[in-house]
Amino acid sequence: MLYTIIDVETTGRSNQITEISIFKYDGRQIVDEYTTLVNPQTEIPDYITALTGIDNAMVAHAPTFEEVAQAILDITEDTVFVAHNVNFDYNVIRNEFKAIGIDFRRKKLCTVRLSRKLLPGHKSYSLGKLCKALHITITDRHRAKGDAEATVVLFEILLNQENAETVFNDFLKKSSKEATLPSQLPTAVFNAIPNAAGVYYFKDKKGNIIYIGKAKDLKKRVLSHFYSKTKKSLELCRETKDIDFELSGSELVALLMEDAAIKHHYPKFNQAAKRKTKQYGVFSFEDRNGVLHLAYNTIKTTPNALKIFQSIRECRAYLESICLQYNLCPKYCHLQEGVTQCSHYSIKTCKGICKEEESAAEYNARVTAVIDAINNTTESKVIKEQGRTPSEEAFILIKDGTYLGYGFIDKEEVIQSEEELADFLIQQKDNLDIQKILRPHL
Repeated sequence: MLYTIIDVETTGRSNQITEISIFKYDGRQIVDEYTTLVNPQTEIPDYITALTGIDNAMVAHAPTFEEVAQAILDITEDTVFVAHNVNFDYNVIRNEFKAIGIDFRRKKLCTVRLSRKLLPGHKSYSLGKLCKALHITITDRHRAKGDAEATVVLFEILLNQENAETVFNDFLKKSSKEATLPSQLPTAVFNAIPNAAGVYYFKDKKGNIIYIGKAKDLKKRVLSHFYSKTKKSLELCRETKDIDFELSGSELVALLMEDAAIKHHYPKFNQAAKRKTKQYGVFSFEDRNGVLHLAYNTIKTTPNALKIFQSIRECRAYLESICLQYNLCPKYCHLQEGVTQCSHYSIKTCKGICKEEESAAEYNARVTAVIDAINNTTESKVIKEQGRTPSEEAFILIKDGTYLGYGFIDKEEVIQSEEELADFLIQQKDNLDIQKILRPHL
């Protein structure tokens, strides 16, 4: 079997290649080599230059990736792609090929994961520390050729370990997840994740939670992160050393658990969940003619919002439904601006307040009825969901319109009142995101 042992240096976050080194190895000796600087056609950050020594001047006249692509294809053809933390190097190269319209696919082996299996007991499996422990000399650390040469020596050691042939064959099987999992993540950790609903936590080497997600099938969803080739997924996988999880029983409870966990931990990779969306509120006011208006604006500029929405579209749709239900005027509900009389395309139920055909008192009575109805829609509910085990049920408690939390109860328990749920309730805070999650279920 032929192997190509590869290392790349890149521009950092943008992951354009600045240098690539490939050693073709037949299991006994190196039979070919290819090393070159690459012009990334973008600026190399100072911190990358400080790490690798590669600066903009060095690559200014180097070939572009497109110019070296054929040489890479030729030397790696019919070989197994080997690297220390293989998913990083493989995905960087694959994305460079994708950018020029070529689908690059090779079998993969990761020397980090192979080392964990065949050389257990080391405190660290980073290339530098592992080579130091095994007395492998690295020349030009953080340069592609120096790191690739050291990986070749490490690979030879791995090939000569007892049981190496079995381990290599297992890792190369299509059904194996070894080449897919992050290099720092123990296989046992992934295997312990169940195919069940819940919340999962990606953790870094210090045990810090760096990403939180939810799923109907935890194992399937976690694995999808490792197949993803987006920049965020690659960075997430590179930093993941452990994964924890909590079962929820149902996807709805998982959504609630996920929201609470993200707001508690604020993980670095949950940027979308951290962003605050602009929210809008419906409010009322009385003009100088004594007519009550219903209007909407952003939450920041809305005094005493009667009802809160996630978008202007939701606000307008709600006000249109109120207009139809209570025979209100589109003009005085601010669905039409700058008109003397309403002429809405679909709402024709106005009784004439805008034409002075109705008194302010009569109109205001209907607006007041709307306000009272909004204020009185707070109710208590218990939503029953599937439990974490067949002998358990989950519940979500809403009291007087406020979300109080969720809980799990054995099916043999007899619950006859709301008060009896208190012993099983896992208390949570209500917020606008929770209201949005629960709205379709209410």
